[in-house]
Amino acid sequence: MTTNYNNFIEALGIRFIEVAKDRIVAEMDARQEHTNGSDVVHGGVYMAFADTLGARGAIENVPEGARTSTLESKTNFLRGTQPGKLRGVSTPVHLGRTTMVWTTEITNEAGKKLAVVTQTQIVLPGVAKHQQALKNEG
Repeated sequence: MTTNYNNFIEALGIRFIEVAKDRIVAEMDARQEHTNGSDVVHGGVYMAFADTLGARGAIENVPEGARTSTLESKTNFLRGTQPGKLRGVSTPVHLGRTTMVWTTEITNEAGKKLAVVTQTQIVLPGVAKHQQALKNEG
């Protein structure tokens, strides 16, 4: 069976519940194809889920015309879980001019904490602003 998705977020089935400058909440249904072969959700799914939430938080906070990219990510894996609903809550640790740091806690349906992910997002100037800076240097 082939399923077409527009992007990776859609393929994971991430649903945003709350989107604000200081808090991102989302859910996803970890399916059998998200497991590691032992009926346990693959750690990479935790990481991709958390990265999506932290990046979304940074997007909500970058200046107009700027963009962001993940610069660094660290995951503490606390426990495995079988397929089912995952919930992620991401909050900022630091909202700077050039970097932002977000922490995401992932829990399962029973509310058990599965992982804590801390990521650094770099803030990149918009194309027009970057081109203007290059012109000013020359």
